[in-house]
Amino acid sequence: MSGTTHHLLRFADGGALELGPRSRVMGIVNVTPDSFSDGGRFDSVQQVVDTASRMVQAGADLLDIGGESTRPGATPVEATQESDRVLPIIESLTRDVDVRLSIDTRRADVARQALDAGAAIVNDVSSLADPGMLPLIVDRRVPVVLMHMRGKPETMQRSTHYDDVVGEVTDYLRERVAYAVAGGVSSDKIVVDPGIGFGKGLAGNLEVLRQLTSLRELGHPILIGASRKAFIGEILDTPVTERLVGSLAVAVWAATHGAHIVRAHDVAETVRALRVIDALRG
Repeated sequence: MSGTTHHLLRFADGGALELGPRSRVMGIVNVTPDSFSDGGRFDSVQQVVDTASRMVQAGADLLDIGGESTRPGATPVEATQESDRVLPIIESLTRDVDVRLSIDTRRADVARQALDAGAAIVNDVSSLADPGMLPLIVDRRVPVVLMHMRGKPETMQRSTHYDDVVGEVTDYLRERVAYAVAGGVSSDKIVVDPGIGFGKGLAGNLEVLRQLTSLRELGHPILIGASRKAFIGEILDTPVTERLVGSLAVAVWAATHGAHIVRAHDVAETVRALRVIDALRG
């Protein structure tokens, strides 16, 4: 096993999450009507909160709350609509669960409101494209996830050919990390995500996963979000509802090839699989 490097992800309140000794699981909480996997699943705030609470009981170390679908071809929503979706969830979960909450957004205004409501991490698939995001991260001293994506969610799958996908992903993330640090973000608050399924086809996704350990050269914790994604369905010829086994296979691969955090819909199953991996590591 390739294992992982060790890091401390530091939060604004002085706390920290140790990354590396064991695999961490980030539970996915989508409150959108059009998410590729679980959009439209919830009818009420309480239903979302109950589901998220069960994720924590099952062993989730973090929860990632998203109010705008970033699936391929997704249509952007208004910032007010995105905020209206996520804020009640974050406010309730801040009271009800004892894990850090992440806001999955590209918008600084949404991130600001989410942080005010209790979120502790910003997961930005656009890697600080919003001019207001960098100063917000610096001012609030919160961790940020920087992800590779070619284009935007609505256009990203139109061009998925790369001469060197791993090299391009690494160079992009290196540039975004440098931008963040130059702007005042502390190095120990940055997580990198190669963006599985974002502007990449089957071959590109597989190659990034095969060479995942190469991202260690960036010197930051690595997050992988591959749960239920289309490339798994393409390999197995299964719909999104039948991708659990494939998702677990990728989670185990990622955890043994450098990933510190695995983002998952099926938290209980993912936690159990990674506990076995952690035991095998010793």
